[in-house]
This record gives sequence, structure tokens and C-alpha cells, in this order.
Amino acid sequence: MSDILEEMQWRGLVAQTTDEPALREALAGGPVTFYCGFDPTAPSLHMGNLVQLILMRHLQRAGHHALCLVGGSTGLIGDPKATGERTLNSPETVAAWVTRIQVQVQPFLDFGGDNPATMVNNLDWTAPMSALDFLRDVGRHFRVNAMIKKDAIATRLASQDGISYTEFSYQLLQGLDYLHLHRTYGCTLQTGGADQWGNLTAGSDLINRAEHESVHLMTTPLVTKADGTKFGKTEGGTVWLDAEMMSPYAFYQFWINAEDASVIGYLKIFTDRTREQIEVLEASLAATPFKRDAQRTLAADVTTLVHGRSATSAVQAASEALFGKGDPAALDASTLRDATAELPGGEVAPGDSVVDALVATGLVDSRNAARRVIGDGGASVNNVKVSDLEAVLSEADFLHGQVALVRRGRKSLAAARRSS
Repeated sequence: MSDILEEMQWRGLVAQTTDEPALREALAGGPVTFYCGFDPTAPSLHMGNLVQLILMRHLQRAGHHALCLVGGSTGLIGDPKATGERTLNSPETVAAWVTRIQVQVQPFLDFGGDNPATMVNNLDWTAPMSALDFLRDVGRHFRVNAMIKKDAIATRLASQDGISYTEFSYQLLQGLDYLHLHRTYGCTLQTGGADQWGNLTAGSDLINRAEHESVHLMTTPLVTKADGTKFGKTEGGTVWLDAEMMSPYAFYQFWINAEDASVIGYLKIFTDRTREQIEVLEASLAATPFKRDAQRTLAADVTTLVHGRSATSAVQAASEALFGKGDPAALDASTLRDATAELPGGEVAPGDSVVDALVATGLVDSRNAARRVIGDGGASVNNVKVSDLEAVLSEADFLHGQVALVRRGRKSLAAARRSS
């Protein structure tokens, strides 16, 4: 075993650990069985969960045994938020989300081969347990005076609305998970986000009280913007991993727009690039930031990891086409739709003039202005320059029968959508 902990620290994947020297020794002498849990509180995982999956990926590749827990029971409760009670989802909804997330995590870990990951669902061991058994066998090991000191609990207790017993009990359920996996699989390491430290310590404390054994914890830092504010939200919402909730094109654009001050850190966290490769990209960023080599590498690597190589190739082609460097006719219908979804636009029909299209899409404010743009050689349709003032849009100009890309100058682009 190599010093995987040192590698994770260099990559910025470690925020806190219990007894770091002991954990380092355990990992070096491995293999260690570890687990990370994902609660199905939505139909998809998001960027924050991706950090955990990447950490698990590194640990498994280093020879350690991965247990991937999708929380069919904890998902019914929900981790307490500092801001207020969660809306409880129905058992049917949570069960459906469990299935979706189990499928979603499959590509990130190796579930075959010589060191296969194991998928587990905590509903399997909590559902058969009676309330009396839970209180007697689990609850007796917890101390309320310690539980109320957890950050989210303390904040909620100080609020006007307080906290329900349901959410207050969440840390008992998560603690039970670690105890069960320790007893069943010999699990001795739990990983999670830094904001989960209180819940993670509930599990290690439970094992210490119930089994009189010491186990390990490791958390990842919350990924933030260059100014230190929370990261993972865009103007449109959460950065989802599911292609139905965030298209591969939008996902790619999210990463390619990373700030210069943050991109090297993201390369360390979210990609498999070596130190030498990242040093080359860091040098390029310092010398020629306008080339955005680091951002393009980041976007390509993370999109390939989450959506696959073919999806990455498609969105790269779409990006080139939208910047006037490729053939938009070569794009498939779904990628074209995703790439033009956020463009300004308007409705036109075959037979309408390019002058009309420039006006309808808002690229110019009058027909006279449109004629001047065309006369000056500044108009194009689907990256083909238009010089004829009387040019009209043909059926073929509407790619996949949907949209024509109308451009004014080099940077002003709009979507001329075919009217129904």
C-alpha cells in the first residue's frame, strides 16, 4: 500500500480525521474496509456527492474495500438542516430514488474484479428492528447532552421552531449503520463531508461504547469558490449528476467556466491528473490564462467521468459550433437542444428573411440595422456568412427541423427557433 492519505491530502480531499497517525498506519498496512453513505433525498446525486465518490474511487484503487451505502431508511428521515425541518418524502418515492442512485454510482466504483465494491441499503437492517429493540440496543449508548451539542441540532434548538424527534434521532440511525457494517463486514473507516462530522462521530462513539473498539473517520472539505463561499450551486440550481436533471452540455459549461483562482484545486479534487500533469497546466494558466487549457482539461475530464467519453465529445463539438469553429449540422438533436437552450432567440419560419431572423432574435433592433450588419459582412447562419440582403431561411437551415444559429459579429449568437 502506498501512502494514500498523503495523496488525498495533496489533492485537498481531507478536512478532518480521527487520530491521523493511526489512520495512516491502518491505510498503509491495509486493506481497510470503508464506507460512505448517500441519502436519497432527491432523484439524483450532486456535485457534493461527487467529491465522496472520487474519494472512494481513490481508496478502492489503492486496494481498500469499498462499501457504498444508499440510505433507504435514513432517506426517509433526512439529515437535520440548520435552517428548518425537511419535507418527508413517501416510502415509495424514497425507494424509487434509492434505485436511481444505486445505478448512478455504479460507474464510479469497480463492482467486479479482484477487489469489488459492495452496495448496501440500511433499510435492510433497520426495517426488521422494532422500536423497543432500537431504543434498548442503540439508544442506550447515546447521551442526549452530547447529541444536543451537534451544530445543526444546537442551531435548531435555539430557533423558534425547534427540532422534531424524528430529525433529532437521525444521528442514531447513522451511528447504527457504522456499527452494523463494522460487525458484518469489519468496516473500520467511514468517510463523508465536513458538514457531516457530528453524524460521523455518532457512529465511531457507538462502536466504542458497544464494541469497546476504536475506528476511523475521514471527511472531505466543502468545495468552495475562490472567495470562500459555498460552491455547488449555479443560477439554475444544483449541479446534478443525472443527465435528465442537468444536461451534459450544461455540466461541461459549468466546469469550463471555473475561475482561474480555483481551477487547479478542482483539477486535484475532481480528476485523476498526476502532479506532473497538473504542474504543466498550472504553468500554462500562469503564462497564458487566455488559452484556458486548465479549464478545458477540467471540463473534459469531469464530464467524461460522469457522462462518458461520447457525451463529452458531443458537448465539445457543440461548444466549438457555438463559437463559430465547427459545423452545427453535425450535432445530434439532443445536444443541439441543450446547447441552444439558454441562448436568446425568437420564432421564425422557412421562407422568412435573414433580416427578419436578426430582428426576431433580438440581435438587432430594426430591419435597417439588420441590413447594415449583412452589408458589412457581420451576419451568419449556422456559421456560414450571409452576404445577400435578400437571403431567406430554407428548410435545411433549421437543424433537425428545430433551430437555426444566427450570429451577429463574432460574439452575439441567437437561436432562431422554427415557429409551430
